[in-house]
Amino acid sequence: MARAVAWERVKMIGRGTRGPRVLRRGRGKVVLLLSCGVVLFSSASSAAARFSLTQVSVDPFTNATSQHATQVEPDSFASGNTVVSAFQSGRFSDGGASDIGWATSRGGDGRWTTGSLPLTEFAGGPYARATDPSVAFDAAHHMWLISSLVLPPTVPSGSEEWWVVVNRSRDRVHWSGPVTVASGPSLNADKSWTVCDNTRSSRFFGHCYTEFDDFGNNEKIEMSTSTDGGQTWGAPRTTAAGDYGTGGQPVVQPNGTVIVPIDDAEEENVLAFRSTDGGASWSAAVKVSPIRFHVDAGGLRSAALPSAAIGRAGRVYVAWQDCRFRAGCSSNDIVLSMSDDGLHWSPVDRVPIDPVSSGADHFIPGLAVDPLTSGAQTRLALTYYYYPSASCTVETCQLDVGTVRSSDDGAHWTAPVQLAGPMSLSWLPETGLGYMVGDYISTSFVNHDPRPFFALAKPPVGGLFNEAIYTIQGHLEQGGGQLQPAQQDNPTSIWPGSVAPTDRAPAAPVTRR
Repeated sequence: MARAVAWERVKMIGRGTRGPRVLRRGRGKVVLLLSCGVVLFSSASSAAARFSLTQVSVDPFTNATSQHATQVEPDSFASGNTVVSAFQSGRFSDGGASDIGWATSRGGDGRWTTGSLPLTEFAGGPYARATDPSVAFDAAHHMWLISSLVLPPTVPSGSEEWWVVVNRSRDRVHWSGPVTVASGPSLNADKSWTVCDNTRSSRFFGHCYTEFDDFGNNEKIEMSTSTDGGQTWGAPRTTAAGDYGTGGQPVVQPNGTVIVPIDDAEEENVLAFRSTDGGASWSAAVKVSPIRFHVDAGGLRSAALPSAAIGRAGRVYVAWQDCRFRAGCSSNDIVLSMSDDGLHWSPVDRVPIDPVSSGADHFIPGLAVDPLTSGAQTRLALTYYYYPSASCTVETCQLDVGTVRSSDDGAHWTAPVQLAGPMSLSWLPETGLGYMVGDYISTSFVNHDPRPFFALAKPPVGGLFNEAIYTIQGHLEQGGGQLQPAQQDNPTSIWPGSVAPTDRAPAAPVTRR
């Protein structure tokens, strides 16, 4: 089937298209029944795969101060056949969004309940803006959590404050008001992320951990812990060395050890630190790898922030965009390192999406590990954005979404599948750091099936943007065989050598709210 025909057969909702049937409306939510027509994408660089694109949300806001209709930066978490995603709705050009949206599916049948958290004044909350959502589930207290950053309604002239909050839900569709994780007149938080210890045999079963950095303090890394399902949070703690960094994504091993991959403040190295005592203390960070970063063309907002995931046995995986394998650092691959203890990290592997001579550029990864697999049979799924040609301009860049999978712990990867696109950069909201689809995206396994969540834009309609959060319905086919084993590079490997301390003198941090 031709690509244009395939695109037309995607069943979408939004302005100017025929939408889903609305089944029920309630306070702050709407239940959607979305079409699941089969779509076939096929090209020389991607394996044939049958799947349907499903739009899970829409920007509901109309305030004149932000850009509509825009949704960006989804995270997701799955437990059994339930998956919850959260994302920004109504992006402000100078930081944050009108509110944080959420979407929940409980049966994998294409039915999505969606709404907005009561965070900002646009959604019945107390704050001015919200950003940086992440989703977690606390199995000990049967509680879903969405953490985010919020801007207080009144901030003294010449200063900036962003606080960290969580919203809680037992049924995944009714959400509490915001619970404060960290706040104060001197806090300028950035890039928060929450995870919970869900292993019943762990000494710290039911502990939840939120990481953020204090941009107002040179991006000092902070960690806060809750032991009561997110109702209360302890005072933030720094690492043993007072490290600086941004974009951390904590994960929890079955033995209760928390490992936090994170970039340093200059985004020049991937670091990691950990806690073995339930968040009472945090180690000094070690260096996972230096970063070599190709600046993506067209003024797209992106950075080599880590995407972290963990397998059933506790192996930690971290992926980021990196150009070390390309001649002259001409474009980015997605690369991968792994660790069993958070201290010693494997040589950096290149995920072989295409040949290093392809000219393509890959960025903004969303990595997932099937939590029911381990060892040599560990299943991984990676979703990412890409340009087929890295040497494009703001007028010519073609932004696509792709995915690859591995069923042998990253040793081999399937041929890539194009999920969506192409998009023009002018269809995306603008920020002070460039056109934005998000600083991160997400992939979650739902009963062994990978479910990517990403922002997808279409041509604007009626003077408004036309961008929303999408996932897929059905199963991705393996198709196309496997590529060659991942290519390794190891300029500063510490697997399994001695622990390498980090440099602790940040230069000029960049806020990525």
